[in-house]
Amino acid sequence: MQTSHPAGRHVLGELRGIDPALLDDADGLRHALRTALLAAGADVRQVVAEPFEPQGVTVVALLAESHASIHTWPELGSAFVDAFTCGDSADPLYAVRRLALTLGAADAAIEVVDRGGAGRVDEPISPGLTRRWQLDATHVRTLTALQEVLIADTAHGVTLFCDGERQSAEHTQLTYHEALFVPAALLAERRERVLVIGSSEGVVSELAVACGASTVDHVDLDRECVRLCAEHLPYGYTPAALAAAEAHDGPVRVHYEDGLTFVDSTDGTWDVIVVDLPDERPDEPGAQLNRLYTGGFLARCAARLRPGGVVVSQAGSPALWRDATLRAAWERFGAVFPHRAYVGSPEHEWAFLCGLPDAPPADPAELVAARLAGLGYEPRTLDAASLRAALVPPLRLRRSLTRMEDGPAARSSR
Repeated sequence: MQTSHPAGRHVLGELRGIDPALLDDADGLRHALRTALLAAGADVRQVVAEPFEPQGVTVVALLAESHASIHTWPELGSAFVDAFTCGDSADPLYAVRRLALTLGAADAAIEVVDRGGAGRVDEPISPGLTRRWQLDATHVRTLTALQEVLIADTAHGVTLFCDGERQSAEHTQLTYHEALFVPAALLAERRERVLVIGSSEGVVSELAVACGASTVDHVDLDRECVRLCAEHLPYGYTPAALAAAEAHDGPVRVHYEDGLTFVDSTDGTWDVIVVDLPDERPDEPGAQLNRLYTGGFLARCAARLRPGGVVVSQAGSPALWRDATLRAAWERFGAVFPHRAYVGSPEHEWAFLCGLPDAPPADPAELVAARLAGLGYEPRTLDAASLRAALVPPLRLRRSLTRMEDGPAARSSR
């Protein structure tokens, strides 16, 4: 299913340092706006101006492409202007810049907003900060029963967005998925049985089979999203592979269930349990995925491990300005598991945590590096040296670990 959306550019300008007399001249402003729009290629149908008492003017232009306006504050020497056009016949940015030049603005703050959902995704990164993805062809954009799913071409190749957040992209997805699965598989004593919760694309399921798994249970709540990924993404499941997995015909068995319910209700045990979900949402207490980020859920997973097994979870970003999710996950893993291992990804926005309920290895980094040659799968984005580096936690996580190991008495003596 492909949907179409109206699209256009909206240019917003704040002009300052203008002669107050110009900003109170309704006829002059009307002429200046018309001239700027015509120079920008717009089809101007009519322009009206309304002067106010004691001062100030509003000018509005009706365009074949949409509209433009000026609102003035002569007493402040300032004006707000905007020009919104659809199609390619007019350049609203040129119109606003031309108007600023005509009015002799000493300063102009100009913002360009691409409007229309098919043209961009504004992804929230942290409070007060978003990342804008420019979209080319849209493969599918739809609302499933659980979320909005968008698959579109971006500068990173075919890209999957769920509820406006990038989940994976063609050019970087293997970097992400190998960092998620390969270190956990190497820390585990065996990798014959793997449970994957989330990870709609199916890449982790395929990696597990490549690393020797004979049984992979893939649990995802959103059937439609998984099928859309198989149909439209050039990585992960193909439609044929997914159909076989849905029929439990082969090593991969797909279950469309809630992950927590599946873990609680099944009698199975696994060597590696992978929890690959979007970031937890502490600002949305009712969000269903938050239940899969609790210490209680980690404990349930730990109880389903075979001896020597590992739980690995997506744990957020190590960036100092947005690492709250990672630090919270680090504390949870420390409360549940006697040993936890950090894994950083060259796809720098992501980090993963591994929990080991059995006796911890003396040096996890050296262990995974030593075991890599016997994995049976040659990673394309990791080698022994990068694995050693990836398992070094950021400094403030290591300081947290040191404080916990030192204990209260040692902390009080510092």
